[in-house]
Amino acid sequence: MAWQSLPVPRLEGVSQEQFMQHLYPQRKPLVLEGIDLGACTSKWTVDYLSQVGGRKEVKIHVAAVAQMNFISKNFVYRTLPFDKLVQRAAEEKHEEFFISEDEKYYLRSLGEDPRKDVADIRKQFPLLEGDIKFPKFFKEEQFFSSVFRISSPGLQLWTHYDVMDNFLIQVTGKKRVVLFSPRDAQYLYLSGTKSEVLDIDNPDLAKYPLFSKARRYECSLKAGDVLFIPALWFHNVISEEFGVGVNIFWKHLPSECYDKTDTYGNKDPTAASRAAQILDRALKTLAELPEEYRDFYARRMVLHIQDKAYSKNFE
Repeated sequence: MAWQSLPVPRLEGVSQEQFMQHLYPQRKPLVLEGIDLGACTSKWTVDYLSQVGGRKEVKIHVAAVAQMNFISKNFVYRTLPFDKLVQRAAEEKHEEFFISEDEKYYLRSLGEDPRKDVADIRKQFPLLEGDIKFPKFFKEEQFFSSVFRISSPGLQLWTHYDVMDNFLIQVTGKKRVVLFSPRDAQYLYLSGTKSEVLDIDNPDLAKYPLFSKARRYECSLKAGDVLFIPALWFHNVISEEFGVGVNIFWKHLPSECYDKTDTYGNKDPTAASRAAQILDRALKTLAELPEEYRDFYARRMVLHIQDKAYSKNFE
């Protein structure tokens, strides 16, 4: 089935002032071109990364199939020296492998102690720091993390949302990114922060009939492009060829709104988590009623939530 997608706007030469005053408040994805990212877009070849990145051990995802599914965990975690990872990820077929000769690799860099430390490419890969410039579109105190990502050709990551704003910097290679508005969450069959619909281009509509109602936004990223992904926007990323990217996450809300134990930027804000816990308790209380009454009062609760909490200020 051919899906109609809305194109993500592309703008070149956007200044910090233009972005913050006119584009950022719209809370919509945007591809920025012509941003000064430093020498990384030309220097970060397979040979260069293998040499400069060295033999630091990195934890990676390895999958026998191209579509990685975080819900069913159709991948395994393994460890490789960084230079070996880069070389293998750039290959279509492998002489050395964990599962199969055409297995796929995905690196999502971590902090020194992932339970306490956020990822920051400048700390985990200090020899690469001088090659890349972060877009200076937010205040330094808002910075949360910079995540180094390396993907095999053809790799597709599950649809999910993050709770912080981020720039996806496409350093080398090409990606196709499909996004869905937070307003369409009810059509995405969520399990936590992730969608159960893995194959977004050929979904099983018998199993996921509402998915066809979700509006798709789509863009292609080439080396040097920067995709702004607002917090809560769902995104699905397909690496059309071997590629290297860096995500810059920053805090859109005051720091106290976020879970202090969150090192990935994907735990719901503390107020949202508390509200979900209260709702769970309310549902347990409703379960004390007979089905007819439980159904009636549950519908009243939904209407009350829609009236009090739904925004009328977004499309």
